[in-house]
Amino acid sequence: MGLGMLVIVPLIAWSLAWKGLALWKAARAGHTGWFVALLLVNTAGILDILYIYVYSKKQRPIQSK
Repeated sequence: MGLGMLVIVPLIAWSLAWKGLALWKAARAGHTGWFVALLLVNTAGILDILYIYVYSKKQRPIQSK
């Protein structure tokens, strides 16, 4: 095993952890487009982190009068 394995294995673990969390949040929120994008695009966790912390913020429920 070379230096490449010391970089690749942690990168894969990092990416899978963030991807799993982001996919779960997108599915729970009903964001189909985000779910598909997160599933198909591999950005080493960058897009997943952006979705979790920026785009998946909970919306306040609309109050009726």
